[in-house]
Amino acid sequence: MRGDRRPALIIATVMLTGLCLATFAAAQTANPPPAAYRPGLGDLMTMTVQPRHEKLAIAGQEKNWTYANYEAHELQEAFERAARVWPQWRQISIAEMMDAVIKGPLAELQQAIKARDAARYAAAYDELTGACNACHQGAGRGFVVIQVPTGAMFPDQDFRPQNTPQP
Repeated sequence: MRGDRRPALIIATVMLTGLCLATFAAAQTANPPPAAYRPGLGDLMTMTVQPRHEKLAIAGQEKNWTYANYEAHELQEAFERAARVWPQWRQISIAEMMDAVIKGPLAELQQAIKARDAARYAAAYDELTGACNACHQGAGRGFVVIQVPTGAMFPDQDFRPQNTPQP
């Protein structure tokens, strides 16, 4: 009798496995995974670019050149990420716009940091801020006006130079 039940048991197991796989496959197509989050260009500017711009101002005011150098690099990366996520906005190439408008002022700011020249830094920072506004004007968003910060939105961060070893 035992020999008679094995083929039936094997067939039942195969059929049950097939039913489970079919049910799983149907559930996967009925509930597709959510789309990846793609922040808007304005979101990226507010989340990544604007805080870096502000931290750069404070670092320069405090003459914290090590930190200013770090934030200048972070700002450059924030612009690059924004251009990767939004290579084009309407008819505007974001990468080309940023390259034409931001690249020069950011390079000048980095040279001022390297020279540890506060006056040159302040002028370069003003130029960078003006470049941000020129970009907004070129994109038809001239009502988004960036300025040198008058206060810090990071009261929990000490921007003064520290005597700590650098990585």
